[in-house]
Amino acid sequence: MRVVTFSIESWQAKEPFQITGYTFSDATVLIVAVTENGVTGRGEASGIYYERETAETMLAQAESVRGAIESGIDVQELQHLLPRGGARNAIDCALWDLQTKLTGKSIWELTGIEPKRVITVNTVGVDTPVKMAAKALELDTPKIKVKLDGEIPLERIQAVRNARPDAEIVVDANQGWSFEQLVELAPKFKALDIAMIEQPLPRGADEALEYYDSPIVLCADESCLDTSELEQAARRYQMISAKLDKTGGLTEALELARQVRARGLKLMIGCMGGTSLAMAPGFVVAQLCEFVDLDGALFYKYDRESPMSYESGVVTKPVTGLWG
Repeated sequence: MRVVTFSIESWQAKEPFQITGYTFSDATVLIVAVTENGVTGRGEASGIYYERETAETMLAQAESVRGAIESGIDVQELQHLLPRGGARNAIDCALWDLQTKLTGKSIWELTGIEPKRVITVNTVGVDTPVKMAAKALELDTPKIKVKLDGEIPLERIQAVRNARPDAEIVVDANQGWSFEQLVELAPKFKALDIAMIEQPLPRGADEALEYYDSPIVLCADESCLDTSELEQAARRYQMISAKLDKTGGLTEALELARQVRARGLKLMIGCMGGTSLAMAPGFVVAQLCEFVDLDGALFYKYDRESPMSYESGVVTKPVTGLWG
């Protein structure tokens, strides 16, 4: 007999973090715990904020399938009970964690993926060019992700590049540019040795990319939530960002990764924020990726017990006391 617990937690940020159209001061997350035969699997989700998911809407969705979880469904059956999004993510990751504990096998044995050393980007939020440059200087990492919006993007990225000429830099516009801005900025960003631009145009308004030969790799984030949107995204982007909150869990994220790689596209793993419990399942997908963005846990004043370890951008695999 399974016992299922749902709860909502709030984790305060060290400081407000700004991207296009949003400022985040905390993470309010759904926690799922599934206990069976004396062991418990856990999962955490922040939800898809631009799809108007909240902790409360995720909780309501999770409650709607409580009986099915208690009756013993597995991760494959779960895919047909809930749509993509945070609720399914938290449940899916809890079931994977539970399976490792019930079988005595690690997540690596269950997935057949070999863990290796991973370097994550550290992220600089939108601010003045001077403050963004100062933040980049504080980061002890070889890879930096810079959030930009439609206001003075060139000045901001130039300031960061001047501060960190040594770093590999990628940019995330979070849907904040027009196509005209992209065409103007892309060659200038190329000249600054920017490695990739993530989601420059709004979701649902990026058709022009099908006819655009970008000098820089373009990555779909909001424009590719799961495998059902890959075919369209593949015509417009050269890289896909998988996020477990978008895909609705590790199960679909691994399938998205498989299909992305089969198409010859590049792959990135990202996150919506959250503690190390949310980052840990993403570390599995990170093994298959060219770019990794799993620094979410670093934004908060506190973290879980047995947290992920971050040192100079290097992330270590999660310990069993945390997840997997």
